[in-house]
Amino acid sequence: MEFLIWIAFTIATIIPMLKLLPHFGIEKFWAFACVIPIGTLILLWIMAMKLQEMERR
Repeated sequence: MEFLIWIAFTIATIIPMLKLLPHFGIEKFWAFACVIPIGTLILLWIMAMKLQEMERR
C-alpha cells in the first residue's frame, strides 16, 4: 500500500515537471529525477535559481 502511495506522488510530481522544465531551459528527461526525493529538491533549487536569473533581465 505504501509503495502505491509513493508511486502516485512520484507520478503527480513528474507530470508537472515534464511541462515546467523546458521553460527553464532544462531537458524534459530530468523530470525522472523526481523518482528520488532529493532529485525533486535539486530540480526545484535549479528552477528557482533560473527564475532569479530571468527576473534580473
